[in-house]
Amino acid sequence: MAALGTRVTTTTQSKLMPKLVDTILNSNVLASRVLVKASKWNGERMKFPIKYAKNTTGASFSGFDTFSTTATDNRVNLEYVPKFYHMDVALPLDELSANQTEEKVLDLAKLEVASTAQDMADDIGTLFYGTGTGKDFLGLEAIVDDATNASTIGTLSRTTYSTLNSTVTASSGVLSLAKMSTLYNAAASGSQKPTLGLCSETIFALYEQLLQPQERIAKDVPMMKSMGNMGKVGTGYIGGTGFTGLFYKGFPVLADEKSTSGVLYFVNEDFLDFYALPVAMTEAIKYRSQDIEGNDYSSVEGLGFSWSGWMKSQNSASIVGHVYLGGELISVNPKRHAKLTGITSV
Repeated sequence: MAALGTRVTTTTQSKLMPKLVDTILNSNVLASRVLVKASKWNGERMKFPIKYAKNTTGASFSGFDTFSTTATDNRVNLEYVPKFYHMDVALPLDELSANQTEEKVLDLAKLEVASTAQDMADDIGTLFYGTGTGKDFLGLEAIVDDATNASTIGTLSRTTYSTLNSTVTASSGVLSLAKMSTLYNAAASGSQKPTLGLCSETIFALYEQLLQPQERIAKDVPMMKSMGNMGKVGTGYIGGTGFTGLFYKGFPVLADEKSTSGVLYFVNEDFLDFYALPVAMTEAIKYRSQDIEGNDYSSVEGLGFSWSGWMKSQNSASIVGHVYLGGELISVNPKRHAKLTGITSV
């Protein structure tokens, strides 16, 4: 770019626009949807009683037939403990001093916290598709699983309690409507059915190829589903910046750049929640920022993000703070999720 002459540069000020444009963060669909409707964590662990077997003592009878008096024990607790993630924010005092003059366009400290929180949410979006190894949050590769990646879920063995297994089907490379229908039927039962499809952009494009021209109708799907009774997910979609989705059997299929390659997930969001636990001695934050544009994060708010506050460095003219997220991604009924793996073509 040719520079203007000194006649202009010595007589005309530069203009810094009052917006930061993000050119690095990409889509983060799953994390956006679960964090924006996060539930509150309570206690040192969360326990969810589940029924894993039927009472089998029922029988037809007549007259003075003797009834069974066998007690049935068919319930057990899924147990989850909270996990935590952090990211640092550090600034030198000389830069903060210069930013506090009359020529300030953007607040450096506030912008840095907001930007860091968004970077952290991007990291968490990756973890939400992982296997929950070590200290990581659980991800779909652990939740939507048949003991291949995660032999236990909520401290329970999937071998012992087989109803905790999701349906996992190998596609043998090819995606078809018939395979999607079989996957859907495996996860659905009566009114319990998948509410969301998640996949990479590549698989999203493959699915689009399967549709007839009149069916290729892309609709905006808001980040958040409407909330029903007791904080559970309802049936409608409300508010928020939308993602572009194609629909299958009445629910949206969304492309998420964080999604595992070659995998199409069908999840029931009634049984997928992030329970958030703010870190002690911090203040809750919302990482909405009107000063950042160009990504999916600027309008997302949710529980669990907290801020340590600024702390002065011991041996330098600087301050540092920490953004935290505590809690866990939890499913109390993995049986209602399913995935098709190894997809490469149609």
